[in-house]
Amino acid sequence: MDNPIDALVQLIKGKHKADILIFLNPQPRRFSEVRRHLGEAVSERILAKQLRELEAAGLVLRRVYPEVPPRVEYSLTAHGYTLCPVLKQMWYWGRGHLRQQLSGGVSPN
Repeated sequence: MDNPIDALVQLIKGKHKADILIFLNPQPRRFSEVRRHLGEAVSERILAKQLRELEAAGLVLRRVYPEVPPRVEYSLTAHGYTLCPVLKQMWYWGRGHLRQQLSGGVSPN
């Protein structure tokens, strides 16, 4: 892939990936915390898949603690943290764009 924007979109496309990354900043979270944050819109299966993909991309670290019952936490890697300011700017841009659309200020053409 030669286009840097396409590379970024490939990393964060998918249900809830951007929300997951933003929620993991600034602290590690347990699976149940991430699920609760996202609400009923995401199943456990989909959330687990998205977390695995983010881990495979080097953006999220999965840490299993040797406890009973097992405790698993997800956190951002150093590389994942570098993406947070970009996502924040995308969020602000998207919010402004949605407001313009709702007010009739942006034509879809």
